[in-house]
Amino acid sequence: MLDRYAKVLVTGGLGFIGRHLVEALLSLKKKVVVLDNLSTVSSGSAIKGATLVRVNIRDSDQVKRAAKGAELIFHLAANANGTVSVNDLRLDFETNALGTLNALEAAISGGAERFIYASSASVYGKPKSFPIDEEHPTRPFIPYGVSKLAGELYCLSFFEAYDLGTVIARPFCVYGPGENPRTALVEVSRYLRWHLNRKPIHIVGDMDRKTRDFVHVSDVVRALLLIADKADGGEVFNIGSGGEISMKKLVEIIASVTGKPAEINEISGVREDTYRLVANISKLNSLGYAPSISLEEGVRQLAMELGDKPQMPSGATIFRRGQVAEEL
Repeated sequence: MLDRYAKVLVTGGLGFIGRHLVEALLSLKKKVVVLDNLSTVSSGSAIKGATLVRVNIRDSDQVKRAAKGAELIFHLAANANGTVSVNDLRLDFETNALGTLNALEAAISGGAERFIYASSASVYGKPKSFPIDEEHPTRPFIPYGVSKLAGELYCLSFFEAYDLGTVIARPFCVYGPGENPRTALVEVSRYLRWHLNRKPIHIVGDMDRKTRDFVHVSDVVRALLLIADKADGGEVFNIGSGGEISMKKLVEIIASVTGKPAEINEISGVREDTYRLVANISKLNSLGYAPSISLEEGVRQLAMELGDKPQMPSGATIFRRGQVAEEL
Protein backbone atom coordinates (compact mmCIF):
# COMPACT_ATOMS: atom_id res chain seq x y z
CA MET A 1 0.00 0.00 0.00
CA LEU A 2 1.16 3.53 -0.87
CA ASP A 3 4.15 2.02 -2.66
CA ARG A 4 4.80 5.15 -4.75
CA TYR A 5 5.28 7.37 -1.70
CA ALA A 6 8.39 7.25 0.47
CA LYS A 7 8.13 10.46 2.52
CA VAL A 8 4.78 11.26 4.12
CA LEU A 9 3.81 14.39 6.04
CA VAL A 10 1.02 14.35 8.63
CA THR A 11 -0.17 17.69 9.95
CA GLY A 12 -1.76 17.34 13.37
CA GLY A 13 0.08 14.04 13.68
CA LEU A 14 0.03 14.06 17.49
CA GLY A 15 -3.72 14.52 17.68
CA PHE A 16 -6.28 11.80 18.21
CA ILE A 17 -6.63 10.47 14.66
CA GLY A 18 -3.21 11.73 13.63
CA ARG A 19 -1.29 9.64 16.14
CA HIS A 20 -3.03 6.45 15.00
CA LEU A 21 -2.38 7.35 11.37
CA VAL A 22 1.31 8.03 11.97
CA GLU A 23 1.76 4.67 13.67
CA ALA A 24 0.05 2.95 10.73
CA LEU A 25 2.33 4.75 8.24
CA LEU A 26 5.40 3.75 10.24
CA SER A 27 4.23 0.12 10.10
CA LEU A 28 4.24 0.53 6.30
CA LYS A 29 7.91 1.57 6.54
CA LYS A 30 7.27 5.15 5.46
CA LYS A 31 9.48 8.08 6.36
CA VAL A 32 7.02 10.13 8.39
CA VAL A 33 7.26 13.80 9.31
CA VAL A 34 4.78 15.03 11.91
CA LEU A 35 3.72 18.67 12.06
CA ASP A 36 2.00 19.64 15.30
CA ASN A 37 1.78 22.60 17.65
CA LEU A 38 1.38 20.28 20.69
CA SER A 39 -1.69 22.22 21.86
CA THR A 40 -4.05 19.26 22.25
CA VAL A 41 -1.62 16.46 22.98
CA SER A 42 -2.87 14.24 25.81
CA SER A 43 -0.72 11.12 25.52
CA GLY A 44 2.92 12.09 25.27
CA SER A 45 4.71 13.94 22.52
CA ALA A 46 6.99 12.47 19.89
CA ILE A 47 6.26 9.14 18.22
CA LYS A 48 9.27 6.85 17.98
CA GLY A 49 10.37 6.52 14.38
CA ALA A 50 8.73 9.75 13.16
CA THR A 51 10.31 13.19 12.83
CA LEU A 52 8.46 15.81 14.85
CA VAL A 53 8.46 19.44 13.73
CA ARG A 54 6.69 21.91 15.99
CA VAL A 55 4.70 24.15 13.68
CA ASN A 56 1.80 26.57 13.92
CA ILE A 57 -0.42 25.66 10.97
CA ARG A 58 -1.46 29.32 10.78
CA ASP A 59 2.12 30.31 9.88
CA SER A 60 2.56 29.69 6.15
CA ASP A 61 6.35 30.03 6.16
CA GLN A 62 6.74 27.46 8.94
CA VAL A 63 4.51 25.01 7.10
CA LYS A 64 6.32 25.47 3.78
CA ARG A 65 9.72 24.81 5.33
CA ALA A 66 8.51 21.66 7.07
CA ALA A 67 6.71 20.25 4.00
CA LYS A 68 9.66 20.27 1.60
CA GLY A 69 10.18 16.93 -0.06
CA ALA A 70 6.98 15.30 1.18
CA GLU A 71 5.33 13.28 -1.60
CA LEU A 72 2.07 12.58 0.24
CA ILE A 73 0.41 14.89 2.78
CA PHE A 74 -2.36 14.01 5.19
CA HIS A 75 -3.79 17.27 6.52
CA LEU A 76 -5.39 16.64 9.92
CA ALA A 77 -4.31 19.74 11.86
CA ALA A 78 -7.47 21.54 12.92
CA ASN A 79 -9.68 22.82 15.64
CA ALA A 80 -12.04 19.85 15.92
CA ASN A 81 -14.23 21.27 18.68
CA GLY A 82 -17.52 22.92 17.71
CA THR A 83 -17.82 24.73 21.03
CA VAL A 84 -14.42 26.37 20.49
CA SER A 85 -15.61 27.53 17.06
CA VAL A 86 -18.60 29.31 18.62
CA ASN A 87 -16.57 30.86 21.42
CA ASP A 88 -13.47 31.77 19.37
CA LEU A 89 -14.57 32.24 15.79
CA ARG A 90 -11.30 33.68 14.50
CA LEU A 91 -9.14 30.95 16.00
CA ASP A 92 -11.36 28.36 14.35
CA PHE A 93 -11.22 30.08 10.96
CA GLU A 94 -7.48 30.70 11.03
CA THR A 95 -6.73 27.14 12.12
CA ASN A 96 -9.11 25.31 9.80
CA ALA A 97 -9.61 27.47 6.71
CA LEU A 98 -6.37 29.46 6.59
CA GLY A 99 -4.43 26.49 7.95
CA THR A 100 -5.67 24.33 5.09
CA LEU A 101 -4.72 26.98 2.55
CA ASN A 102 -1.25 27.11 4.10
CA ALA A 103 -0.90 23.33 3.90
CA LEU A 104 -2.04 23.31 0.26
CA GLU A 105 0.44 26.04 -0.68
CA ALA A 106 3.16 24.08 1.10
CA ALA A 107 2.21 20.97 -0.87
CA ILE A 108 2.65 22.86 -4.16
CA SER A 109 5.91 24.55 -3.20
CA GLY A 110 7.31 21.36 -1.68
CA GLY A 111 6.52 19.14 -4.65
CA ALA A 112 3.85 16.88 -3.13
CA GLU A 113 1.81 14.69 -5.48
CA ARG A 114 -1.08 13.82 -3.19
CA PHE A 115 -3.02 15.73 -0.51
CA ILE A 116 -5.61 14.05 1.72
CA TYR A 117 -7.80 16.46 3.64
CA ALA A 118 -9.61 15.32 6.78
CA SER A 119 -12.81 17.34 6.70
CA SER A 120 -15.91 16.52 8.78
CA ALA A 121 -19.51 15.38 8.50
CA SER A 122 -20.31 18.73 10.13
CA VAL A 123 -20.17 20.31 6.67
CA TYR A 124 -23.58 18.77 5.91
CA GLY A 125 -25.37 20.63 8.68
CA LYS A 126 -28.83 19.30 9.55
CA PRO A 127 -29.51 16.35 7.21
CA LYS A 128 -32.14 16.72 4.50
CA SER A 129 -32.03 13.06 3.42
CA PHE A 130 -30.98 9.77 5.00
CA PRO A 131 -28.47 8.18 4.99
CA ILE A 132 -26.18 11.01 3.91
CA ASP A 133 -24.20 10.52 0.72
CA GLU A 134 -21.46 12.75 -0.63
CA GLU A 135 -23.91 14.62 -2.89
CA HIS A 136 -25.96 15.83 0.08
CA PRO A 137 -26.13 19.65 0.28
CA THR A 138 -23.53 21.29 2.52
CA ARG A 139 -25.08 23.85 4.83
CA PRO A 140 -23.26 23.83 8.19
CA PHE A 141 -24.90 25.61 11.11
CA ILE A 142 -21.89 26.13 13.38
CA PRO A 143 -18.65 27.95 12.52
CA TYR A 144 -16.64 24.71 12.77
CA GLY A 145 -18.55 23.21 9.85
CA VAL A 146 -18.09 26.40 7.85
CA SER A 147 -14.33 26.49 8.35
CA LYS A 148 -14.01 22.81 7.41
CA LEU A 149 -16.11 23.38 4.29
CA ALA A 150 -13.89 26.33 3.33
CA GLY A 151 -10.94 23.94 3.51
CA GLU A 152 -12.76 21.55 1.17
CA LEU A 153 -13.36 24.28 -1.39
CA TYR A 154 -9.70 25.24 -1.33
CA CYS A 155 -8.77 21.59 -1.89
CA LEU A 156 -11.06 21.31 -4.90
CA SER A 157 -9.71 24.56 -6.34
CA PHE A 158 -6.12 23.34 -5.97
CA PHE A 159 -7.05 20.14 -7.80
CA GLU A 160 -8.43 22.14 -10.70
CA ALA A 161 -6.01 25.07 -10.80
CA TYR A 162 -2.73 23.44 -9.75
CA ASP A 163 -3.27 19.77 -10.63
CA LEU A 164 -2.63 18.74 -7.02
CA GLY A 165 -4.09 15.31 -6.25
CA THR A 166 -6.41 16.42 -3.47
CA VAL A 167 -8.97 14.05 -1.96
CA ILE A 168 -11.48 14.99 0.75
CA ALA A 169 -12.48 12.66 3.59
CA ARG A 170 -15.52 13.38 5.76
CA PRO A 171 -15.29 11.33 8.96
CA PHE A 172 -18.49 11.01 10.97
CA CYS A 173 -18.35 10.43 14.77
CA VAL A 174 -14.89 9.05 15.50
CA TYR A 175 -14.06 7.40 18.82
CA GLY A 176 -11.38 5.18 20.31
CA PRO A 177 -8.26 5.21 22.47
CA GLY A 178 -6.21 8.38 22.72
CA GLU A 179 -8.97 11.01 22.68
CA ASN A 180 -8.27 14.12 24.71
CA PRO A 181 -11.09 14.41 27.31
CA ARG A 182 -10.52 18.17 27.52
CA THR A 183 -11.56 18.71 23.91
CA ALA A 184 -13.32 15.60 22.56
CA LEU A 185 -17.09 15.93 22.18
CA VAL A 186 -18.02 12.62 20.53
CA GLU A 187 -20.46 10.87 22.83
CA VAL A 188 -18.88 7.42 23.10
CA SER A 189 -15.85 8.35 25.19
CA ARG A 190 -17.66 11.13 27.08
CA TYR A 191 -20.47 8.82 28.11
CA LEU A 192 -18.05 6.03 29.00
CA ARG A 193 -15.83 8.30 31.11
CA TRP A 194 -18.80 9.53 33.13
CA HIS A 195 -20.12 6.02 33.54
CA LEU A 196 -16.83 4.49 34.64
CA ASN A 197 -16.54 7.21 37.29
CA ARG A 198 -20.04 6.28 38.59
CA LYS A 199 -21.42 9.63 37.43
CA PRO A 200 -24.60 10.35 35.46
CA ILE A 201 -24.25 10.30 31.69
CA HIS A 202 -25.21 13.72 30.34
CA ILE A 203 -27.23 13.36 27.13
CA VAL A 204 -27.65 16.57 25.15
CA GLY A 205 -30.90 16.39 23.17
CA ASP A 206 -33.57 13.73 22.73
CA MET A 207 -31.92 10.40 23.50
CA ASP A 208 -34.33 8.44 21.29
CA ARG A 209 -34.39 10.70 18.24
CA LYS A 210 -30.74 11.80 18.24
CA THR A 211 -28.81 9.17 16.28
CA ARG A 212 -25.23 8.98 15.09
CA ASP A 213 -22.82 6.96 13.00
CA PHE A 214 -19.98 6.04 15.36
CA VAL A 215 -16.80 4.81 13.68
CA HIS A 216 -13.71 3.46 15.42
CA VAL A 217 -10.49 5.39 14.88
CA SER A 218 -8.71 2.31 13.52
CA ASP A 219 -11.34 2.03 10.77
CA VAL A 220 -10.91 5.73 10.00
CA VAL A 221 -7.16 5.23 9.60
CA ARG A 222 -7.73 2.25 7.30
CA ALA A 223 -10.09 4.39 5.23
CA LEU A 224 -7.62 7.28 4.98
CA LEU A 225 -4.86 4.96 3.79
CA LEU A 226 -7.19 3.37 1.26
CA ILE A 227 -8.30 6.76 -0.05
CA ALA A 228 -4.71 7.90 -0.38
CA ASP A 229 -3.81 4.73 -2.26
CA LYS A 230 -6.79 4.29 -4.59
CA ALA A 231 -9.07 7.33 -4.84
CA ASP A 232 -9.08 9.66 -7.83
CA GLY A 233 -8.09 13.26 -7.27
CA GLY A 234 -10.90 15.74 -6.69
CA GLU A 235 -13.16 13.18 -5.03
CA VAL A 236 -15.02 13.28 -1.69
CA PHE A 237 -15.60 10.28 0.60
CA ASN A 238 -17.69 9.75 3.72
CA ILE A 239 -15.96 7.73 6.45
CA GLY A 240 -18.30 5.99 8.85
CA SER A 241 -19.67 2.64 9.88
CA GLY A 242 -22.93 2.98 7.97
CA GLY A 243 -24.81 2.06 11.17
CA GLU A 244 -27.33 4.17 13.09
CA ILE A 245 -27.16 4.30 16.90
CA SER A 246 -29.43 6.36 19.15
CA MET A 247 -28.05 7.91 22.33
CA LYS A 248 -30.33 5.61 24.30
CA LYS A 249 -28.88 2.58 22.52
CA LEU A 250 -25.35 3.81 23.13
CA VAL A 251 -26.04 4.04 26.87
CA GLU A 252 -27.50 0.52 26.81
CA ILE A 253 -24.36 -0.79 25.09
CA ILE A 254 -22.12 0.93 27.65
CA ALA A 255 -24.13 -0.53 30.53
CA SER A 256 -24.09 -4.01 28.99
CA VAL A 257 -20.37 -4.00 28.21
CA THR A 258 -19.36 -2.72 31.66
CA GLY A 259 -21.93 -4.73 33.59
CA LYS A 260 -22.99 -1.61 35.48
CA PRO A 261 -26.40 0.09 35.29
CA ALA A 262 -26.25 3.59 33.84
CA GLU A 263 -27.61 6.77 35.38
CA ILE A 264 -28.82 9.35 32.86
CA ASN A 265 -29.18 13.13 32.94
CA GLU A 266 -31.08 14.03 29.77
CA ILE A 267 -30.60 17.68 28.80
CA SER A 268 -33.63 17.80 26.55
CA GLY A 269 -33.83 21.57 26.32
CA VAL A 270 -30.92 21.70 23.86
CA ARG A 271 -32.16 20.26 20.56
CA GLU A 272 -29.88 21.76 17.90
CA ASP A 273 -28.27 18.41 17.10
CA THR A 274 -31.25 16.13 17.68
CA TYR A 275 -31.29 14.60 14.21
CA ARG A 276 -30.12 11.47 12.36
CA LEU A 277 -26.47 11.74 11.27
CA VAL A 278 -25.56 8.52 9.48
CA ALA A 279 -23.22 8.01 6.55
CA ASN A 280 -23.86 6.33 3.25
CA ILE A 281 -20.46 4.68 2.77
CA SER A 282 -21.13 2.91 -0.52
CA LYS A 283 -18.61 5.11 -2.34
CA LEU A 284 -15.90 4.17 0.15
CA ASN A 285 -17.01 0.53 -0.01
CA SER A 286 -16.27 0.61 -3.74
CA LEU A 287 -12.58 1.08 -2.91
CA GLY A 288 -12.62 -2.07 -0.79
CA TYR A 289 -13.48 -0.58 2.61
CA ALA A 290 -15.56 -2.33 5.23
CA PRO A 291 -15.63 -1.33 8.92
CA SER A 292 -13.99 -3.98 11.08
CA ILE A 293 -14.84 -2.98 14.66
CA SER A 294 -18.43 -3.06 15.91
CA LEU A 295 -19.58 -0.44 18.40
CA GLU A 296 -19.93 -3.11 21.10
CA GLU A 297 -16.35 -4.28 20.57
CA GLY A 298 -15.04 -0.73 20.33
CA VAL A 299 -16.73 0.25 23.61
CA ARG A 300 -15.38 -2.90 25.28
CA GLN A 301 -11.83 -2.13 24.15
CA LEU A 302 -12.09 1.51 25.18
CA ALA A 303 -13.47 0.63 28.62
CA MET A 304 -10.49 -1.65 29.22
CA GLU A 305 -8.12 1.08 28.02
CA LEU A 306 -9.64 3.74 30.28
CA GLY A 307 -9.81 1.67 33.47
CA ASP A 308 -12.02 2.26 36.50
CA LYS A 309 -11.48 5.99 37.03
CA PRO A 310 -10.49 7.71 33.80
CA GLN A 311 -10.08 11.45 33.51
CA MET A 312 -13.50 13.07 33.39
CA PRO A 313 -14.60 14.82 30.19
CA SER A 314 -14.72 18.60 30.31
CA GLY A 315 -16.14 21.32 28.15
CA ALA A 316 -19.78 21.86 27.31
CA THR A 317 -21.51 21.31 23.97
CA ILE A 318 -22.38 24.81 22.74
CA PHE A 319 -24.17 25.60 19.47
CA ARG A 320 -24.88 29.31 19.81
CA ARG A 321 -23.78 32.34 21.75
CA GLY A 322 -25.67 32.71 25.01
CA GLN A 323 -26.63 29.05 25.26
CA VAL A 324 -26.73 27.74 28.82
CA ALA A 325 -24.16 24.97 29.09
CA GLU A 326 -25.06 21.56 30.42
CA GLU A 327 -24.19 20.88 34.04
CA LEU A 328 -21.15 18.59 34.14
